[in-house]
Amino acid sequence: MTVLVALGINLGIALMKAVAGVLSGSAAMLAEAGHSVADTITEGLLLAALRRSERPADRRHPFGYGKERFFWSLLAAVSIFTSGALFAFVEGFHALVDEDADQGNTTVAYIVLAAGFVLELVSWLRAIKQIRTEAAEANTSIRHYLREVDDPTAKTVLLEDSAALIGLLLAFAGLGLHELTGSRVWDGAASLAIGVLLACCAYVLGHTNRGLLIGRQADVALVRAVRQRLVQAPEVEVLVDLLTMLTGTGKVLLCARLDFDDALGAADLEFACVRIASELRAEFPQLDEIFLEPVPRTDPEIRARVLARYGTAFEQ
Repeated sequence: MTVLVALGINLGIALMKAVAGVLSGSAAMLAEAGHSVADTITEGLLLAALRRSERPADRRHPFGYGKERFFWSLLAAVSIFTSGALFAFVEGFHALVDEDADQGNTTVAYIVLAAGFVLELVSWLRAIKQIRTEAAEANTSIRHYLREVDDPTAKTVLLEDSAALIGLLLAFAGLGLHELTGSRVWDGAASLAIGVLLACCAYVLGHTNRGLLIGRQADVALVRAVRQRLVQAPEVEVLVDLLTMLTGTGKVLLCARLDFDDALGAADLEFACVRIASELRAEFPQLDEIFLEPVPRTDPEIRARVLARYGTAFEQ
C-alpha cells in the first residue's frame, strides 16, 4: 500500500513540476520534475518486485523467487541515478552556462513546490509509520532495522521521500535566490545539488541491494538465537559450522554442520535431524529451508574453511 500511495503522489507531482519548470524557466524546477519522474519509475519497479518475488518455488528455482525483489530494487536505484541525477546535472550545468536567461513566472513554481512538499510529506509520514511498525515487530531500533532489513521496498520509499523533501527545499532556495539576486547561478547550483542528492540516494540503495543479491547472512540476532538452540540440542556435541543466507524477504536458508553423539544409530540420527529442524522452523518462521549435516569436529578441511570465514570468533 505504501508503494501505491507513493506512486500516485509522485506521478502527480512530476506533471506539476514539469509545467512549473517550463513556465518559470527554472533549472531547479526541471531537475525536480526529473526527480519525480525517477521516483515514479522507481515505484513501478518496486511494484514489479513485490509481485514477482511472491511466486512459489518451482523446478528451475527451488529456493523461490524472493531475490526478484532485490533485483528490481537495484534497478530502481539505477533509475534514480540515470533519469534523475544525470538530468539534474545537465540542467544545472546548462543554467550556469546560460546565466542571462530570463526568469519566467515564479508564482506557479512556488505553488507547485508548496503543494509538492505537502504531498511528499504525507508519503514520507506513511513510510515512517510503516518502518516504525516493522521495527517494533522485529523488536529492534529503527536505525538497526534500516541497516539490516531484508525488504528493500519500504526502505527505498522512505529514502526517496526524504530526498524528495530535501530536493523541494533546494529548489525553493534556488528559485528564491535567483529572484532576489537576479543571478541564475543560484538556480543552477540548486539543480546540481539535487543531482548530488539523487546520486547519493542511488548509491545507498544500490549498495543495499548489492549486498542482498550477493547473498547476505541473516540478521545477527537470528543467527545467535539459532546457534544457541543447536548447541542445546541433547544429540549435538559440537556445532562445527553455521551458514545462513537471505533468499528473499523474510526467508532464510540455514545450513548447519553438527558433530552428533557417536552413540546414536543411523535411525536415531535421522530422527534427531528431523526433530531439530522442525523445532527450529516452529520457533523461527523465517527459516525457509534447513539443512543439517553430520560431520566430525576433527575434520581438518571443514575446520580450515570455518576459520578462514569467521576466524576464532566462531569457537568463542
